[in-house]
Amino acid sequence: MTNQITPEATSFGLDRRQLLAGSAAVGLATAMAALPAQAQDKPKKGGVLRLGMEGGSASDSLDPRTYADSIPISYSLMFWNQLVEIDAKGNATPELAESWESKAGAAEWIFNIRKGITFTSGKSLDADDVIYSINLHRGETKSPAKGILEPITEIKKLSSHQVQITMKTGNADLPFVLSDYHLLIVPNGTTDFSKPDGTGAYTLVEWQPGVRIVAKRKAGNYWKAGRGNFDSVELRYIGDAAARTQALVTGQVDAVNRLNPKTVALLSKNKNITITRTKGTGNRYGFVALVDADPYKNHDLMLGLKYGIDRKKIIDNVFSGFASMGNDQTVGPADRFYNAALKAKSYDPDRAAFHFKKAGTSASLEVQVSEGCYSGSTDSGVMFQESLKKAGISMEVKRVSGDGYWDNVWMKVPFCSVFWGNRPTADLQISTQFLSGGAWNDTHFKSSALDKLVIAARVELNEGKRREMYAESQRIISEDAGMVCFAVGDQMDGGSTKLRGLESHARYDMNDNRLAEKGWFA
Repeated sequence: MTNQITPEATSFGLDRRQLLAGSAAVGLATAMAALPAQAQDKPKKGGVLRLGMEGGSASDSLDPRTYADSIPISYSLMFWNQLVEIDAKGNATPELAESWESKAGAAEWIFNIRKGITFTSGKSLDADDVIYSINLHRGETKSPAKGILEPITEIKKLSSHQVQITMKTGNADLPFVLSDYHLLIVPNGTTDFSKPDGTGAYTLVEWQPGVRIVAKRKAGNYWKAGRGNFDSVELRYIGDAAARTQALVTGQVDAVNRLNPKTVALLSKNKNITITRTKGTGNRYGFVALVDADPYKNHDLMLGLKYGIDRKKIIDNVFSGFASMGNDQTVGPADRFYNAALKAKSYDPDRAAFHFKKAGTSASLEVQVSEGCYSGSTDSGVMFQESLKKAGISMEVKRVSGDGYWDNVWMKVPFCSVFWGNRPTADLQISTQFLSGGAWNDTHFKSSALDKLVIAARVELNEGKRREMYAESQRIISEDAGMVCFAVGDQMDGGSTKLRGLESHARYDMNDNRLAEKGWFA
C-alpha cells in the first residue's frame, strides 16, 4: 500500500453540479457559478486578509494540545504544517510527509519526510521533530488526539528523514488520522508555544485570545508554490452571527464563516459577496447527555428525548432548511460509509411519552445552551423544549455564557448543546467521539460491541464487509448513545468577490480552515 489512495475510495462524492443544484433554491447558483473563473486566476502576492470568525474564546491557546474549534485551527495553520493534508474531495495527500507506505495488514507504516524545509527559527525539519510532535499527544497528556493515537505502539527513526510507525492493530486510515488538526509538526523539544516556530507561511505579530490574532508573511518563498500569498492576516473573533455578517457587508472583513442561514438568500443578491455552500459536510448539531449520570443513564429516557424532538421544525426555522436530518450519530451523509438505511427518528410525542413513562423517573430535566457553542443553539433548545411539552415532558433551557463553554460546560454538565465538525473518515468520526475511554467521548458511552466493530473495520479489506461494520456501528450509536443529533448543517462561508480560495471543502469550512494559506486577492 502506498500514498496513492484512489479518489473513488475516499471522495465524499460531491461535485459542482450537485452543489449548484442544492443552492439554486435560494439563488446561490449565480454566485457560485463564478467560482471556476476565479479558480483559473493565478495566485499573486500582496494584501491584508481580514477574517471574521466564530469558533473560539478568550481561553484559546497556541498549544496544539488544546484546540477545540475553528479559530484555533485556522491560526495554527498559518504557523505550522502537518504530515498529511486533506484535499477538497476528502483525500489524504502529502504535506510535510512527501510519501508513505504500509506493509500488509496496515500495522506497520513508513513515512518519508520532506527535505529542505525549515522552521521559522531556521532549524531544518527532520525525523526527530516528527516523532516529538506526535508524541506530544501520546502518554501523559490531555490532548484530545491521545485516543486516536492509542493504537500506536512505537514511532522509530529510520533515518534523518524517515519514520516508522508500528501499531498494535492495523489501520488502513492512518494517514487520515495524522491529518487531525492537533497533530502539527513543531521543533523537537518545544515546550513554549507562545512564539510559534513552524514551517508555515506566516509568523506571529499579535495575539489577543478572544479578540484577534495578527500574522505576517515570512520573507522569501514559501515551500508550497502558489500558497502563503497575503502580506499579513488579521483574524478577528466575531462570535455574533449578525455582527459577523454586518462586518462582511460593510467591507470590514474579507471573509466570514458560519453564515446565519436566515440571511443567506439576501446575501446572495449582493454583487460584492460570494457565498460558498457545501452540503452534507457541515457541523453535526445536537444535544449530548452523560449516559453514566442520572437520569440520562436510563435508556428509555434517552429514547424519549430522541422521539420527542421535532427535527424538521428546528431545521426549517433555525437553519432555514440549510441542513439534512440528523439520525443521532455523527457520520455524515457525504461519507462513503454513511448508513443511509438508518433513518432519523420521526417526531412522535406519543412514543416519547411512552418511553418517559417506562423510564419511571421524576427527575427534572435541564439542557444548557449557548451561542458560544453555535449560533442558533438557544433557539434550538427552546424548540426542543416546546416539542417535549406535547409529550407531557418538562425541560428547562438554561442559557450560559459562550466564554469557556467547551472548558466549563461541555462534558461537565449532564445535558448540553453541542456541535461536531466533520472528520474525513467514518473511523475518525466514530473513534473520536464514541469509543470507550476516548478523551472526547462526550456522552461517556461505553460499548464493547462498538469498540470491537470499529477496530475490526480498520483492517478489513473487503469493502462490502467494512461497509456493514460501519453501518452497524452507526446503528448502535444512534440507538444506545447519549447524543440527540438533529441536523447535519450545510457549510456556508461568505467572502468578497475579490478574494480567491474561499472554496468548498470535504472537511471543514473556510477551505478546511486553510484560507490564509490557500487564498489571494484578484
